[in-house]
Amino acid sequence: MFTGIVEEVGAVVSINRGRESMVLSIEGPKVVSDVHLGDSISVNGVCLTVTGFSKNTFTVDVMPETVKASTIHQLKVGSKVNLERAMSANGRFGGHFVSGHIDGTGTIRSTQQKENAIYIYIEMDPSLMPYFILKGSVSVDGTSLTIFDVEESAIMISLIPQTVEESVLGKKRVGDLVNIECDMIAKYIHRFVQPAASAKKKGVDEAFLQKYGFMN
Repeated sequence: MFTGIVEEVGAVVSINRGRESMVLSIEGPKVVSDVHLGDSISVNGVCLTVTGFSKNTFTVDVMPETVKASTIHQLKVGSKVNLERAMSANGRFGGHFVSGHIDGTGTIRSTQQKENAIYIYIEMDPSLMPYFILKGSVSVDGTSLTIFDVEESAIMISLIPQTVEESVLGKKRVGDLVNIECDMIAKYIHRFVQPAASAKKKGVDEAFLQKYGFMN
């Protein structure tokens, strides 16, 4: 579990590509300062398991499904990445619940500087849109952000100078792909209300009430 508060910007130092999988070595002195084998580290919002490490770098395996579902396949040696260690139980919770399980990717449609903020519109598959609400949360490349506009197939986020300076998002350009993780709570709520919505259409009967625990 992560918070979406980027701890440092690391860099890819080596890539070993399989037919559909990848092994990455990433430089990140801060996140490896207390790392152990098997720990989880968020790399551009993707939860990956540490399989090896040295003083300044760590190694992760990326399975085919993750390569296909995220922007990891676009990384090159030298690429900058957002890094965050898994949330500690005694730490402050500065962002929102982020699992590191990517729901899809989005494409930056436009960027606009407005005083100290950068507005970014991100286009994505319409199937993800039910999970976004105005002033809700979203993880973009592992960064916890607030949604300031919701369209039919796009959302708008705003970057403050701190986020621009301390994450890779400030370097993104129009046309770039980003990893999207929808708010976990929104996904659970959507899942729970679907049976109720179906029941409303069909009518609530005794079988429905028994199925969902309302009757013995």
